[in-house]
Amino acid sequence: MRLYSAPYAPNPRRVTMFIAEKGITDIEIVSLDLQAGEHRTPEFKAKSPLSQIPTLELDDGRSLTESRAICTYLEAVYPDPPLMGRDAFERAEVEMWDRRVELMITMPIMMWMRHGMPVMARLEKNQNAGVAESNQATAMRMVRWFDAQLADREFIAGDRLTIADLTTLAGLDFAKMARWRPDESTPHLKRWRDMMAERPAGKVAP
Repeated sequence: MRLYSAPYAPNPRRVTMFIAEKGITDIEIVSLDLQAGEHRTPEFKAKSPLSQIPTLELDDGRSLTESRAICTYLEAVYPDPPLMGRDAFERAEVEMWDRRVELMITMPIMMWMRHGMPVMARLEKNQNAGVAESNQATAMRMVRWFDAQLADREFIAGDRLTIADLTTLAGLDFAKMARWRPDESTPHLKRWRDMMAERPAGKVAP
């Protein structure tokens, strides 16, 4: 199998961290330059019609896009260690928290970066400072909420590492572009981030 990824983008990193935590070694990772438009070539569009990154190309030529769908496939093919729950309740709980992270942290941070960072102008041609400010405020409000949730737990969902932790890490680390990261104002999130840095996922390059 071959995974088409891209540096710094949170969605591809979510998958590469998932691969790292699974200990999967037989997937080739191909990095594309989004600024150069390598994801928009006819050759790549044959694999991913909407030019989406990440894209997982299977050995039989079929392709999957959407980071959560790719991780769901990998969870089925490489079931150990389980990163999406071990029973019906855990799977639902993990999905609940994973969706919360996507909608409440990752999406606002992505919109903040796309509209607020000059380096992102090639990807977001109509940057809007108001959109950046609004999403920054939303992201910081939700970061404080997640910090409170971590006051009495080690991981985002349940009692072990799951995809929800990986989604959170990918989203928060994307905000480094604006020189933001968890600090003493969010002590529980900082403790969690420091713990994640020591895991295989934390050693995956942005």
